Amino acid sequence: MKTLKTKLAIALMAAGLSFSAAAADITVAYDADPVSLDPHEQLSGGTLQMSHMLFDPLVRFTKTFDFEARIAEKWERVDETTFRFNLRKGVKFHSGNSLTADDVIWTFERLKISGDFKGVFAPYEKMTKIDDYTVEIKSTEPYPLVLQTATYIFPMDKKFYSGQMDGKDKSEIVKHGSSYASTNVSGTGPFTVTFREQGVKVVFERFDGYWDTKSPGNVDKLTLVPIKENATRVAALLSGDVDMIHPVAPNDQKRVKGAKNINLTTVAGTRIITFQMNQDSNPALKDVRVRQAIVHAINNDGIVKKIMKGFATTAGQQGPVGYAGYSAELVPRYDLKKAKQLMKEAGYENGFKLSMMAPNNRYVNDAQIAQASAAMLSKIGIKVDLKTMPKAQYWPEFDKCSADMMMIGWHSDTEDSANFSEFLTMTRNEETGKGAYNCGHYSNTDVDNLVNSANAETDPAKRGAMLQKVEATLYNEAAFVPLHWQNLAWGSKSNLDVEPVVNALNFPYFGDLVVK
Repeated sequence: MKTLKTKLAIALMAAGLSFSAAAADITVAYDADPVSLDPHEQLSGGTLQMSHMLFDPLVRFTKTFDFEARIAEKWERVDETTFRFNLRKGVKFHSGNSLTADDVIWTFERLKISGDFKGVFAPYEKMTKIDDYTVEIKSTEPYPLVLQTATYIFPMDKKFYSGQMDGKDKSEIVKHGSSYASTNVSGTGPFTVTFREQGVKVVFERFDGYWDTKSPGNVDKLTLVPIKENATRVAALLSGDVDMIHPVAPNDQKRVKGAKNINLTTVAGTRIITFQMNQDSNPALKDVRVRQAIVHAINNDGIVKKIMKGFATTAGQQGPVGYAGYSAELVPRYDLKKAKQLMKEAGYENGFKLSMMAPNNRYVNDAQIAQASAAMLSKIGIKVDLKTMPKAQYWPEFDKCSADMMMIGWHSDTEDSANFSEFLTMTRNEETGKGAYNCGHYSNTDVDNLVNSANAETDPAKRGAMLQKVEATLYNEAAFVPLHWQNLAWGSKSNLDVEPVVNALNFPYFGDLVVK
């Protein structure tokens, strides 16, 4: 059996890390590295983290969820369905090409055909060019979330990604496969990629032509190394071999906080961790009473207290307090006695078998949560065949909905519950992209219509009421298993000014990071 010290040495040697770093040369250890360099291949936290390093969005969120100008320096609503963005002049791509409206429109059109992102952009009819530095985006009906969706538009270099390479279209989006865009990048962001070996390390270096000369960031080189094991990652930080880590597991936070010259930075998170129940793969899950029994059998409050050490908020619905659609009445509902009664009513008093899959390096304590959930289900006679795996292997399995129960976490980048529903609980529709991550195959026309209506309602109160009806329906029909909203924690050397660049979205703005 490998000791902790041996595991740490192997991880660092494999990444080829230097144990001494200049003030502006840092190493960051995450639990996993980006699976692709294509910002449109996968709508995931890892992809969006990477996108903020290699690209820049039209606008981005501040820590308080206001909007900050980036590639778009100003914007205005022209009419009920038209929004205008004035683009920043003098922005260069890593290739040396200049950014214009043509690049933004090309990017928008690519997003519209991305399997993962087209649902986000389904409300839009088109984007048009007014001049080289002005674009207008038009929705099919009044749409309240234009700026929120603009945070997804990271302009790509049209010239760089156009044409053929080895007989293949350079702009092609290939899910979990090799493509030009997945291995080559030309963005407008603060960093370029100078070395990448999947699962070993990615080296980012400061882009000399970066447009944001007012950024306080002084990191010239950032090496990202994946270290899956929580203890090994913490040991790397405490020994001084890496400068920053994420996540810091709940069990390790006291140790990190008490270490000399090490800071623990925490943020209350809004990412929901759930299980989906696949009604297509297991007939028992079509019965609402069985789904309700599973929700009642999983003690998510116990998981928060014991596994998460209190560093999470137990969930009963998709959106947390403060989100449009939140309802204080939809509380967690662990009740083992009721779960057994529901199983009996459904004709499964003796239980049944089901398969479960979860990642082991995507969410905080994900494998332990899955193991605990499987044990809890055994108490109502459900025998679980559980498989956990690294996220690079997990996401292809998730895309195939390979198990009866599958773990999925989601952060709503629109900061309300509609985004959860659009991807996780609306009826799957390959054409529109709705329900793209709905491996429960839950389908309710009323839910679909309510979400669509809410996304065309510009009155916040009316919109919130619609989304509350959606949440209530999902709750009553046990459309999914809510676990908790995951909080966030970073550990770092005290000479890194981490607080200003981290946020509840978990997209650290490393371009603005200051090393003292």
